[in-house]
Amino acid sequence: MENRNNVTIFILLGLSQNRETEVLCFVFILFCYLSIWMGNVLIMISITCTQLISQPMYFFLYYLSLSDLCYTSTVTPKLMTDLLTEKKTISYNNCMAQLFIVHFLGGIEIFILTGMAYDRYVAICKPLHYTVIMSRQRCNTIIIACCTGGFVHSASQFLLTIFLPFCGPNEIDHYFCDVYPLLKLACTDTYRIGLLVIVNSGLIALVCFVILMMSYLLILYTISAYPPQSRTKALSTCSSHVTVVVIFFAPVLFIYIRPNVTFAEDKVFALFYTIIAPMFNPLIYTLRNLEMKNAIRNMCQHHFFWERKRAQGK
Repeated sequence: MENRNNVTIFILLGLSQNRETEVLCFVFILFCYLSIWMGNVLIMISITCTQLISQPMYFFLYYLSLSDLCYTSTVTPKLMTDLLTEKKTISYNNCMAQLFIVHFLGGIEIFILTGMAYDRYVAICKPLHYTVIMSRQRCNTIIIACCTGGFVHSASQFLLTIFLPFCGPNEIDHYFCDVYPLLKLACTDTYRIGLLVIVNSGLIALVCFVILMMSYLLILYTISAYPPQSRTKALSTCSSHVTVVVIFFAPVLFIYIRPNVTFAEDKVFALFYTIIAPMFNPLIYTLRNLEMKNAIRNMCQHHFFWERKRAQGK
């Protein structure tokens, strides 16, 4: 306990040590962050203000957008602030809090994506039983299970790290507090803890990814017997989900499925699941989804109608 208290502040090395590169990164990440908020809030409002919220797929999409907003907001504001300051520091307590929240929300997102794949599997492979299986009570249970799974995963990760002794150095070669960069700084043997991290993070991500891919393969096999028009609609919906899954899971697996080692590329790959994926999710789900585009169009028309009526009343 005494050794651990030797380090009370960590220094984040960030994305780059070059000032010009940091300014460019700030502009890019600011654009991404604004896009994340605009896109995900638009999806949430469109789903809530229309009848789409009653459909399980959009019910899950609403919570995916909400988790995207919370997840990226745990990391991005701090990253943007650090890109504009010369000294990038974070206290020990804030570092541990960020570690817990990032893995809690990241776990929820992984499980929600798995729940969405299950929803598509039932809708396409068992259409006659869909409304019974995917009732609102079942959807609420799945969301509660996602949150519980995220908490258990994050609490395990947190407990693996909180008792590690940190006696110096205190430079984290990353832009946020994550397990592997912290294990690298611990002044004790972390080999066994690294194996537990693989089981807790890498194996969970791998199992969920395999389940997702198997469900979509079963869907592809099922829709091969569909008429061309129905097949096109099913493929459009599933291709959106698969694109989101690949963008999110590929970098996660690259980082967490291997032993306790860190690479310079980890920071770039981490950008994909902390910023890039949450930014592209709204685009992927709206541009390739006719119902979402219609919901957004109807909401905008409804808004303009009431604005015009209000103006005429004045």
